[in-house]
Amino acid sequence: MKLRMLIVIYLGILLLAACSSPPADPVETPSIEEAPAEEVADTPEPTEAPVQSEDEGPPEPTEEPAMPFELTSTAFKEGEPIPVQYSCDGEDISPPLAWGLPPEGTQSFALIIDDPDAPVGTWDHWIVFNIAANTYGLEEGLPITGINQIPGWISVAKNSWGRNDYGGPCPPGGTHRYFFKLYALDTTLNLDENADKKQVLSAMEGHILAETELMGTYSR
Repeated sequence: MKLRMLIVIYLGILLLAACSSPPADPVETPSIEEAPAEEVADTPEPTEAPVQSEDEGPPEPTEEPAMPFELTSTAFKEGEPIPVQYSCDGEDISPPLAWGLPPEGTQSFALIIDDPDAPVGTWDHWIVFNIAANTYGLEEGLPITGINQIPGWISVAKNSWGRNDYGGPCPPGGTHRYFFKLYALDTTLNLDENADKKQVLSAMEGHILAETELMGTYSR
């Protein structure tokens, strides 16, 4: 009887202990409002391609047009009289000259002006060499004499007066022809102030890429 009572008491104590244990903490679940929103990458708004105006034409060309390699002057045309200011009767200054694009590989130019109608034979008026390859003309009254110290610019050989400068038309009488001959060379000439036309022509042999000439006349 006592043993049964002890068992009942023991079971009652166990039951009370089980009922008095605190319940386990509930697991918190985030609400929909608290859930982090998924980031969406910014998408740029579409832009319209520029539309060319009907008034706009094609872009202007930036490259220099290929002009023929011809020698010209604004002072006179082929076969025309040379104005007096470029002669010994006037200011005796060199006329303006211009030329087109030279052949590829041009390193310098040489210019020779002579008169084949002189009574003593061809008379040399101006022998210019080592004109820079990026030069497309010579201005009026170019004040140059002798050998320039800047390589590739311009040097002057001796003319028939024995001078390193320009000498304009100065015939003893009648009408003479004056040939302006321009040469495109694939080199520069290593000459000094004592050089004359013969030496310039000799140094140019085998180096002439192209040549052009302009002829004017002068009468006295």
